[in-house]
Amino acid sequence: MTDGVVLKHEAIVPFKRGDGVETRLMVGKHTAEMAPFTTGTTMFPPGSAAPLHSHNCAEQVTILEGQADALVGGQLIQLGAMDTTFVPAGVPHFFKNTGTGKLVIFWIYGARNVTRTFAETGETVPHMSPRDQVRQRRSAVQKRK
Repeated sequence: MTDGVVLKHEAIVPFKRGDGVETRLMVGKHTAEMAPFTTGTTMFPPGSAAPLHSHNCAEQVTILEGQADALVGGQLIQLGAMDTTFVPAGVPHFFKNTGTGKLVIFWIYGARNVTRTFAETGETVPHMSPRDQVRQRRSAVQKRK
């Protein structure tokens, strides 16, 4: 049991996700043994995006800095600082940096064990695993060629 955890954002080692995108796990099973959720930030350079995907749990995303196009539940919307989304489990979504500077999002997953399923390929990977990348993903047909 713990009395709590304090994390300094600058001390968290970023997880490099490809195309200059970096994620920092804040509170989750690896940093707080009693946390029933997973939180962190992701930074997207200009023009970069997360591919269309869904999760095994609900997710909240708040834009901390920058501008984004977000696709949530089939609706494309422009977002800016402090705009927030809620994405139920299994709903495909993405966030794309449409500004000239970096896009920083803060996310909260409603689970300790999070997966990401890429819409294009149907592949499901553990959150922040080596296959959890943002680079353009090739379809299964393209991989066999």
